[in-house]
Amino acid sequence: MTDIERLRPEIEKALKYSLNTHTFDDVAELVQQAKMQLWPGKSSVIVTEIVLYPQHKCLNYFIAAGVMDELALMTPMIESWGKGLGCARVTLAGRKGWQRTFLAQRGYTPQWWIMSKEL
Repeated sequence: MTDIERLRPEIEKALKYSLNTHTFDDVAELVQQAKMQLWPGKSSVIVTEIVLYPQHKCLNYFIAAGVMDELALMTPMIESWGKGLGCARVTLAGRKGWQRTFLAQRGYTPQWWIMSKEL
């Protein structure tokens, strides 16, 4: 069994908050195409993407799910990888609760709230 299949339940749990932008199969395909990066842990998973803006390159955490302590151990390596690729910033959008995690201790601050409305 591949890592992405093993971690499918965690990925699908996180995707419930994405307002139906992606399915598990979409994420698996983007990882296969190297448009997203899969960072598997023992019980956790992170999926990142590199976003190219006109003025800089950004490492974006697309999915982070699983055990908070394990996620905290995974992020320094991922951020070092992004910096090595020339990313000037790391971003994530997530539930408000993320601001009470290890991220605040590592210098992450809320910049804006993302809101949406179905038409």
